[in-house]
Amino acid sequence: MKKILVLALLMLMMTPTGLNAQGCMEASSSDGVQVIGYIQAQYEYQFLGDNVTPLHGLASNNGFYFDRARLGVVGNIPYDFSYYVMAEFSPTKGGPYLLDAFITYKRLAPWINVSAGQFKSPFGLELGTPCQSLNTVNRSLVVNELASPFRDLGVMIYGGTGEKELFGLKTANVLAWKFAITNGTGLNLVDNNTGKEYTARLIFTPIEGVSLGGSYKYGTLKPSDPTMDDDVRKRWGMDISIEKRNVLLQAEYINGNDQGSSLVGGGCGGTPTLVIGDFVKNGFFVQALYKTPWNIQPVVKFESYDPDAAISFNKQQDWTFGFNYFFNEWTRLQVNYVYRAEESSADVLADWHEVENDFFVVQLQVKF
Repeated sequence: MKKILVLALLMLMMTPTGLNAQGCMEASSSDGVQVIGYIQAQYEYQFLGDNVTPLHGLASNNGFYFDRARLGVVGNIPYDFSYYVMAEFSPTKGGPYLLDAFITYKRLAPWINVSAGQFKSPFGLELGTPCQSLNTVNRSLVVNELASPFRDLGVMIYGGTGEKELFGLKTANVLAWKFAITNGTGLNLVDNNTGKEYTARLIFTPIEGVSLGGSYKYGTLKPSDPTMDDDVRKRWGMDISIEKRNVLLQAEYINGNDQGSSLVGGGCGGTPTLVIGDFVKNGFFVQALYKTPWNIQPVVKFESYDPDAAISFNKQQDWTFGFNYFFNEWTRLQVNYVYRAEESSADVLADWHEVENDFFVVQLQVKF
């Protein structure tokens, strides 16, 4: 325990990477109870080959569904507390169920805030991006696999330097940090062992529009073999975000080491699958967007994920091409085509055995 806490503190002091809320949305004012939420109506067509199982839980190769349908309340309690409650109602996600529910003490803000309850894990750039602000319809595969469980029960300490100048830099929140202790079992699940999961993140913003981030996670799970010690889950990641003159460039790398067993999937409200064994996993994504004067934002994204570094030519590599159209600040249309390539050979084209599983997806979002 002592070594883990020391390591987390070192990460907070030494790792270079803005400070996002642990919920999906923020209160728009400080007065009374506010109802918040958003709806994401979606259509997806999958270009599937013979004997290829439909993706994303669909029963066929195309269909309409709600990716997310969320409703919640936020508010402030004089003088130092706030609360946040959000529920998921989409049947696609298995709703309804409680998504977030936490209380925050903010007397020492901006330097220190303390939240307790169920909240989003403070790991990484894309996971820290609210669901209604994602630049592509779907999160990256590496984030879905290695940043899960997305939400958990526990306590979080977070803050930043606010408007204070640091190192002669005049940007807001030159340094921002988060540190969480959680059960490690995931969304709406009771803890099943004595171990806990520790997650630390630090974000460095040297100039306006540029941020560098680093994240680390360590946790133990109930052993897959009752005669053995607890299984171990380790994660670390680095990310960068640059936003200048309507151009947004982002990249993130995550490395994972699982000992005893590994959880596959289980990202945003999903149920992970337990796989026995030791695994080293890693992956990254890079994306570029440009906001035109006509409220259209073209997007290109490349991502790569290796679920087992011990097996050669096992990566999943995706290209996403599309655009976002903003009707107004509350309503957005996203159109994506995802080209999926399965790596099966280093240099012999005849040995590349791609699975026919590309897909086209359109999402209309309204938030309130």
